[in-house]
Amino acid sequence: MLQALSLSLQFARFDNAAMHRSTLARHAVRRWIRHALASDAVITLRIVDAAEGRALNRDYRKKDYPTNVLTFAYSRQPLCADLVLCAPVDEAEAQRAGISLLSHYAHLIIHGVLHAQGWDHETSAADARSMEAHEAELLAGLGFPNPYR
Repeated sequence: MLQALSLSLQFARFDNAAMHRSTLARHAVRRWIRHALASDAVITLRIVDAAEGRALNRDYRKKDYPTNVLTFAYSRQPLCADLVLCAPVDEAEAQRAGISLLSHYAHLIIHGVLHAQGWDHETSAADARSMEAHEAELLAGLGFPNPYR
């Protein structure tokens, strides 16, 4: 069943933001998020530069570097969460992996939505395998390759 989704898609001001904005078409982002949802949701997706990504990661996770995706989950019923993607980190990761930025963004958004719903890959190797398998299944359903191969 298709879940109700209220989506705020935000882009910070940074170099090359226009390219990231064109890669993350609102209709595609909505489709990816809905595909991973198990309940109705209110989600804000913010695309930021390295400075903002680093500050958020430092302030909330005590890790002083920009990371690819951050998930801030506030409630599960209904799901209410903020996802933050760090554009320069994500772009560099996609280039290193030899994959399209579109494919990498789809993966990171699915990954963040799963975290918001309680999935975790840091608690155990079994949890990591389970989450990765679920991500791969969801991405395959959207026509994207398995990011873990």
